[in-house]
Amino acid sequence: MEAVRLILASRRALAGSGGGPETLAEVWQAQALAQAIGSRLAVSGPPELRGEALGLTELAGRGCGVLDAPDLDPGDLRAAQLTGLEDARQALLCLGGLLGEVGIALVGIASSAADESTYWQCMEAIDAADESRDRVREMLRKLAAREEALPEREAG
Repeated sequence: MEAVRLILASRRALAGSGGGPETLAEVWQAQALAQAIGSRLAVSGPPELRGEALGLTELAGRGCGVLDAPDLDPGDLRAAQLTGLEDARQALLCLGGLLGEVGIALVGIASSAADESTYWQCMEAIDAADESRDRVREMLRKLAAREEALPEREAG
């Protein structure tokens, strides 16, 4: 499935999650999807994005690693359904929005956590989501700079 469709599916699933373990499972899914998109961009994306894309892959992987992996059937893992990344800019815009929503959801869970372990998992996952979002913003900035430079090269 195309990246933007998967991101939108993740946003809907996160918004519709009931809280607690279900929301943490959706946060994990979102981080795994960010990791897969970063990996795809690192391998086959525009050359100027590859370093940031590798960073996104690592940070999103850290976001998955601090949370308990949900018990999912292989067919339910959205990241595994990623088959294409047609428009890197649009995918990154949507991914940035998803990562922002992940942070908000995690703040909600952390503020109502019944135990310290869940609280600290959320805090670490918030950091990973914020840093991942920063990488996405940097890639968008680099894409914008690239698009500005293209007309100048063609005119020159």
